[in-house]
Amino acid sequence: MASSTYISAFLLLFFILFLTPARAASNVKPRSHLPTSSFVPSSSFLSTLQSTLDEIKSVTSLLSTFSGVLGDDQRLSSAVSDCLDLLDLSSDELTWTLSSSQASSTLSAVGTGNRRSDLRSWMSAALGNQDTCKEGLDGTGGLVGTLVAGGLDMVNSLVYDALREIVAVGGGDGGGGGRRRRLMEFPEWVSAGDRRLLQTQPTMVANAVVAQDGSGNYTTVSEAVEAAPAKSARRYVIYVKKGVYMENVEIKKKKWNLVLVGDGIGQTIISGNRSVVDGWTTYRSATFAVSGMGFICRDLTIENTAGPEKHQAVALRSDSDLSVYYRCEFSAYQDTLYAHSLRQFYRDCRISGTVDFVFGNAAAVFQNCLLLARIPLPKQKNSVTAQGRKYADQNSGFSFQFCNVSASADLAAAGNSTETYLGRPWKEYSLTVFMQSYLGPVVQPQGWLEWNQDFALDTLYYAEYLNYGPGSALGNRVKWPGYHALNDSATATNFTVAQFIEGNLWLPATGVKYTAGLAV
Repeated sequence: MASSTYISAFLLLFFILFLTPARAASNVKPRSHLPTSSFVPSSSFLSTLQSTLDEIKSVTSLLSTFSGVLGDDQRLSSAVSDCLDLLDLSSDELTWTLSSSQASSTLSAVGTGNRRSDLRSWMSAALGNQDTCKEGLDGTGGLVGTLVAGGLDMVNSLVYDALREIVAVGGGDGGGGGRRRRLMEFPEWVSAGDRRLLQTQPTMVANAVVAQDGSGNYTTVSEAVEAAPAKSARRYVIYVKKGVYMENVEIKKKKWNLVLVGDGIGQTIISGNRSVVDGWTTYRSATFAVSGMGFICRDLTIENTAGPEKHQAVALRSDSDLSVYYRCEFSAYQDTLYAHSLRQFYRDCRISGTVDFVFGNAAAVFQNCLLLARIPLPKQKNSVTAQGRKYADQNSGFSFQFCNVSASADLAAAGNSTETYLGRPWKEYSLTVFMQSYLGPVVQPQGWLEWNQDFALDTLYYAEYLNYGPGSALGNRVKWPGYHALNDSATATNFTVAQFIEGNLWLPATGVKYTAGLAV
C-alpha cells in the first residue's frame, strides 16, 4: 500500500470487495465459466476487422500531422485531440473484438465473458467514436475535417459491416434473466460476524490518498490518477478527502479498475468550467473524463460551473466499459452528463441540468437516481435526455428505473416556468425508457420533445412503464410511431440491469447494490 493513513470506515468494504479478484466472490462465476454465445466469426469478419484497423492507422497518421501545429486555434486543437483519442479507443475496441473472436481466446482481462454481447458492445462503441470526431471537426469550419472525412466514413462503413454480422447471428446473450441477486457479495472466507462488521464501522488503508492540506500522498486527483498502475487486474482505490478540487481530471484508457472514493456528495467536489463558448469541444469540455475500463466512482460531486450562458459544458464524460457511479452528484446546465459509450451503471446519483443534461450513446442504466431540471437561458426548453443511437444495430440506449424526475429548488420556486421534457431524439435511432419512476409536475403532459420537426419520430424508441406522479399521466403523450406506453412486463424486462447491460455478469464483483429485474 502507498500510505499508512487510515481513512473513513466504509473503505474496508472496498478492500474486501474490490482488491479481491472477482472469482473469489461467492456465487460469481469465473469468466472462463460464463456463458458464451454461438457467434462464430467468418473469415470475412476477421478480414474486415483487420482492414478497419489499417484504415484507422491511416486516418490517425493524417491527423497527427496537424497535432501541435495549430497555433492558437484552441477549438481546432481540441477537435484534433478528440479525434486522435477516439480513433485510439476504436482501435482498442476492434483489437478486443479481433482477439475475442479467435477460437482459442478467452480474453479474460476485458469484457463479461459473453462473447457475442461483448463484441456487440465494443463494435457499437467503435461505430460511434468516428461520429463524435466528425461532430467536433464540423464545428471548426476548417480544412482538416474535409481532409479526413473520407477516411472516417470508410472506418464507419467497415465497422458497421462487422457489427451487422454479429447482430445477424443472434443467439444467447447469457444476460442472466430478470431474477434479483443479493445486493452485496463477499468472498467466502469472510465470516458472518465480519460481514456485519464490514457493513457498519470498519477502517482500512487506501492505495492512495488525495488531500489539499498535504495529509495524503497527493494534493490533486490528477496526480493520484497518473501514479496509478496501468492495466491493473485488481481494484486500485484512491480516496479523495473533502474539499473543492479545481481541476480537470482525465483517466486515460490504460488505467483499468480505478476506484475513486470521496467523503460524500457536496463534501468532495471536483470542479471545472470548460465550455464550448470558451473554445473547447463538447467532448473536451468535461470536468472529469474517464476511458479506462472497470472504473468505479463513489460519494463525491463532479461539477461544471461554466453556467447556462456558456451552453455545452460537461461535468462527467464516460467511455469506461463496465463502469459504476454510486452515490455521486453531477451538476451543470447544458450537457451535464456525457454517457458517451459502452456499458455503464448509475445508482443513487443526483444529476442536475437543463438542455439534454443526460446525453450520449452508452448502454446505461440509471437506478434510484434524482434528475433535477434547472432554470435555463430564456426561451430554452429543458430535456432530461438526448440519447444518440445512430444505427439500429447498436445495443446502446438509456434506461431509467426507480428514478425521480423533478424541478430544482429554483425552478420549482418559479412555478416550473420552463417547459421540461423526458427527452428528444439527438440521433435517428435514439432509445430511452423510463420505468417504475416518479415523474414530477415539472414534466410536460406531452412527455417528449421533437429535435427537428419530424426527424426520427418513426425510428426512435421511447417508452414508459408503470411510472407514477403528476407528470406520468399518459393521456396527452406524443403520438409518434416510435413512442410506446408499455403495459407488459416481458417487454419492460428488456431494459433491466440483467438484460440491457448484462449486469448479473459483472456488477456483483463491484459490491454496488442493484436490482436485476423489475421487482423493487
